Amino acid sequence: MDVDNQIAKLMVELSRSQDYEIGDGTTGVVVMAGALLEQAERLLERGIHPIRIAEGYEMASRIAVEHLEHISQKFDFGASNIEPLMPGGSIVLYGKNTVSNVCLTPYLARILVNLDHVNRCKRHLAEISVKAVLSVADLERKDVNLDMIKVEGKVGGKLEDTELIYGITVDKDMSHPQMPKQIEDAKIAILTCPFEPPKPKTKHKVDIDTVEKFQTLRLQEQKYFDDMVQKCKDVGATLVICQWGFDDEANHLLMHRNLPAVRWVGGVELELIAIATGGRIVPRFQELTPEKLGRAGLVRERSFGTTKDKMLYIEHCANSRAVTIFIRGGNKMMIEETKRSIHDALCVARNLIRNNSIVYGGGSAEISCSIAVEAAADKYPGVEQYAIRAFADALDSVPMALAENSGLQPIETLSAVKSQQIKDNNPHYGIDCNDVGTNDMREQDVFETLIGKQQQILLATQVVKMILKIDDVISPSDY
Repeated sequence: MDVDNQIAKLMVELSRSQDYEIGDGTTGVVVMAGALLEQAERLLERGIHPIRIAEGYEMASRIAVEHLEHISQKFDFGASNIEPLMPGGSIVLYGKNTVSNVCLTPYLARILVNLDHVNRCKRHLAEISVKAVLSVADLERKDVNLDMIKVEGKVGGKLEDTELIYGITVDKDMSHPQMPKQIEDAKIAILTCPFEPPKPKTKHKVDIDTVEKFQTLRLQEQKYFDDMVQKCKDVGATLVICQWGFDDEANHLLMHRNLPAVRWVGGVELELIAIATGGRIVPRFQELTPEKLGRAGLVRERSFGTTKDKMLYIEHCANSRAVTIFIRGGNKMMIEETKRSIHDALCVARNLIRNNSIVYGGGSAEISCSIAVEAAADKYPGVEQYAIRAFADALDSVPMALAENSGLQPIETLSAVKSQQIKDNNPHYGIDCNDVGTNDMREQDVFETLIGKQQQILLATQVVKMILKIDDVISPSDY
């Protein structure tokens, strides 16, 4: 995003920090920071020092985070049965003009339901997201390595053709068209050395003045290729995946020796293949041993439509923890939007596995925190209590935005829900965005992760404190 204003740049960084840390809640954190700055401006006009406002905000953020912990609930799940997770949990969406309730899994994050193509097969994407995360999750350590989930897309087909592959896809094909397209029980040699004769490190020149010398040079080159292919065959490899290319002679030799090969595979893909197949990346042919070969139950080349696009599927790997989500769509924009949606889904899934505490959405958590912070303000004798009350008012900005985006009267709706929370002492009342008929978010199954909500409040408070301590911005163009 190209932003000139220095404070706006901080807001962009704030959203980026939330995305890196949590992967979700980027809109909410900016809304919160904007509301805190708006309240701080009013306090500054009343003559309260910025340091006092910052201290008050810090106190209020601690109260809000502790209160979120108090009203949170544990969400129990297991890897064996995912069906109860599917159409139960719901997540609130902050949209441009819409706030929607996605009746999916608590693992499925904020799928962009204002996009019809994603909304159409949200159940299918939910299942894929759940299975992908549970495939790579270490539930004992409560950790998920998202690097093990590769998200690939190819234009063509329809979104319903999106699939989860228990293995790796490589956007390459066999180096020779006559090589076999399917290999079962493959033993894979993963190489970072090229199939070509060694080249001197220094500048060199070869003078050939007779046919015999040329023939000798050609035979020597052929012997190099023969030795390389033979080393791969001797260790039992049935497929060679090489980071570099090889010329037509090497390719022809590989085909005749019945050794399928794939060339020009990227470094990141090589690492994923090595992790998935349990193989080792080999930098020199001399180091190739049977123990360093990767193993896969099935390697197949797949063609798409009438185009000549081909991809390599490496499935049923020795280490099935590496998976690929392969997205299909009618155009590039559709695929990119779906990728972003699935990325958010995977991030929220990771957060739930790290900490399975949830708070209810629809603005209910913010309203409850606002009431708690407002009540705690009276306990502080200094001018900080004004900042604490301002923090409580800023918390109301999120439910007000939800009500406004849903076509409701913001002030009336917020006042009614807040009074209902105080009257019934129930922190689960929020904004009924979808006009279901009840404000109880527990009944509507609208919730989000506790750590995501806490991170929003903490990050927004930190950035606003930093902005309050800025006296002036000096631009180089002014001098």
